[in-house]
Amino acid sequence: MLARAAEQRKTIELGGNFSKRAGAGPIGKPDVTISTSQLNRILAYEPRDLTISVEAGITYAELSRALTPNRQMIPLDPAFSEKATIGGIVASNSSGPRRRLYGTARDLVIGMKFATLEGKLIQSGGMVVKNVAGLDMGKLMIGSWGTLAGLASVNFKLLPIPAVERTMLVSVDSPAKAFELRDKVIRSVLQPSAIDFLNARAAAELGFKNALLSVEFGGNEGVIERCRAEMQQWGETVEQNTDEALILWSRIRNFTAKYLQKVSTGVMVRISSTLSEMIEVMNSLEVPAIARAGSGVTYAYFSVTEAAAKWMASHKWISVMEYAPAAGKEKLALWPSPGTDLEIMKRIKSMFDPHGLLNRGRYYGVF
Repeated sequence: MLARAAEQRKTIELGGNFSKRAGAGPIGKPDVTISTSQLNRILAYEPRDLTISVEAGITYAELSRALTPNRQMIPLDPAFSEKATIGGIVASNSSGPRRRLYGTARDLVIGMKFATLEGKLIQSGGMVVKNVAGLDMGKLMIGSWGTLAGLASVNFKLLPIPAVERTMLVSVDSPAKAFELRDKVIRSVLQPSAIDFLNARAAAELGFKNALLSVEFGGNEGVIERCRAEMQQWGETVEQNTDEALILWSRIRNFTAKYLQKVSTGVMVRISSTLSEMIEVMNSLEVPAIARAGSGVTYAYFSVTEAAAKWMASHKWISVMEYAPAAGKEKLALWPSPGTDLEIMKRIKSMFDPHGLLNRGRYYGVF
């Protein structure tokens, strides 16, 4: 289908369930729309080897349910997880709270097959954790928003679900207090799987009275007891039971989806900074914001595009308008400072798609 459309010089919209249609750049009205949603099989699963190969159209939720009986996981925690397909998650490089410990798709994908506009099916990597020498072509697809090729299947390394998981909450009155505690946690022997800070406005959206630092730990009972004792030394904590924690992390993970559903003109800006700069980032925001406090990524939620654009223009950090309303999107500077890599990226795009047919404009309007 890709080759046929390309031969006829037709523009192509490519996706899975299109759960992230509001994300990145606008593609306009395509000549052809192709969905991978029916490519939804598990191709190979080796629980003992901790590897799995799946087609790109399987949803993250369905895949997670298939792994649960063996207490295994792919800890990407993406937004829109019930509807989002694996292909879309990898193509948008989506990740969530547990990024701090487990990394992103680049750390978990060990192989893939992708289809080019020439009608070729390319294999990159395989089904073992260390198998690539030289250029790993699959890495180009991660975060490309479907502008280079179509993902057909993806291979992952799996991780065991910890025997015990506990979430501890600390109510704070300022970002400074939250990040002071964050520093104590990450400089200690503790290894939290997630450490998120919700400012007062974001916490209020979830029903909390004050700003909140939410920390998740996993391991055996001994590890959890050590984490509990250390946290209690540093301040008053509230430990959530399993059901409460599941609900909380689901709401944090899907904050973007719920906000955009609630605010039709809503915008999500992703901000990258050093860990030490996160206090300054948070203090500059008067809107709901959630920080991956151990990863240097902050998500800020504006009610209108003008406010988001004004904030981005007046601050030094690398930022991108990751989600915005479709109306007028083509006129926005979604990615004001793409950096020195842009020319190389454009050359790679021209190699895969010389006529700019595939998801045209999707890469934040750059191509």
